Amino acid sequence: MEPIVIIGSGLAGYTLARELRKLDKSVPLVIITADDGRYYSKPLLSNALAQGKTADQLAGALAPAMAEQINAEVLVYSRVEEIDPVACNVRVAQRVIAYSKLVLALGADPVRPQLTGDAVESVMSVNDLTDYARFRERIIDAKHITILGGGLIGCEFANDLSHAGHQVDIVHPAPHPLDRLLPEAAAQDLQRALAEAGVTWHLGHTATAVSHAAAGYAVTLNDGTVITADAVLAAIGLRPRVLLAQAAGIRTARGIQVNRLLETSAAGVYALGDCAEVAGHVLPYVLPLMAQARVLAATLAGTPTEVVYPAMPVIVKTPACPIAVATVAEGMAGSWQVSCVEDGVCVLFQDGQQGLLGFALTGKQAGQRQTLAKQLPPLLL
Repeated sequence: MEPIVIIGSGLAGYTLARELRKLDKSVPLVIITADDGRYYSKPLLSNALAQGKTADQLAGALAPAMAEQINAEVLVYSRVEEIDPVACNVRVAQRVIAYSKLVLALGADPVRPQLTGDAVESVMSVNDLTDYARFRERIIDAKHITILGGGLIGCEFANDLSHAGHQVDIVHPAPHPLDRLLPEAAAQDLQRALAEAGVTWHLGHTATAVSHAAAGYAVTLNDGTVITADAVLAAIGLRPRVLLAQAAGIRTARGIQVNRLLETSAAGVYALGDCAEVAGHVLPYVLPLMAQARVLAATLAGTPTEVVYPAMPVIVKTPACPIAVATVAEGMAGSWQVSCVEDGVCVLFQDGQQGLLGFALTGKQAGQRQTLAKQLPPLLL
């Protein structure tokens, strides 16, 4: 019997394997990973500094322990070079591995900023444990850190770094942070709270160059402003990994396109996690990933099951200003209304009949997220 092969040992790959083992203890299972195969939760990377957590402390079980736990063969430091969906195999170095079913849990890559200057290669990003270990080592003596990007990851790192005692500048092209997630009133509350924590904002601007300077780096903005920094972190977004699928003739758009069974355009090939585009949705968050893993495990175990997304509020890890946001599905008619501004901000997205379609909560108002979430329509029925 050919094995089920999972490419990727991140949270998506390992969660799927664990869910599958709850349903089928014996089906052969192979996990192929380009890194060392340690188990860890990627969302923890952006708030580990203030807790004093090293990369080793963030990691759970090592690959051999994971292999034993999930009764699988885990191939570490192994990069899949080719998928052949007709012959149903993958090529890794000189080895060809046949599969009964193939799952792409490839994750996403950080978007690299378009910069000039002689220090572009010194701009860091944190997308895995190895990145985090390198970043942590580089900032040991760094007093001043510039973050390129004021989205979710940039704001979480800013909160973490400032709490750990670093001076932080954020360069962000929009007029307020988290502009893709938050309405203006909620974003302004976050902006204020992080400013009070010591973060300096450069909103409405982009970085154009990063160069070596006498003391660290010079970050030049599009208006000519120069910020001096000891380290520069890029956090301008993630791009689903689709190249391996594209090379195999599998349909992609923003991510690897899958149906509600999480099956790609190639029979017997599935995708989940940050690389997957499910019925038009690319949701790089933990709750969608968990929902995907449960239903895909059922499908792989012989019970075809479609994914359903209930309302899934996103929790932004910025303790200086706790945030919960339920995004509004694209094309929904309605408007944002500020409901309250005491002990935080409560902004509701309502339709013409005052029905709740989304919300953004900051401060103590974030505590009502579960109550409000029950009033929301499902994201994907």
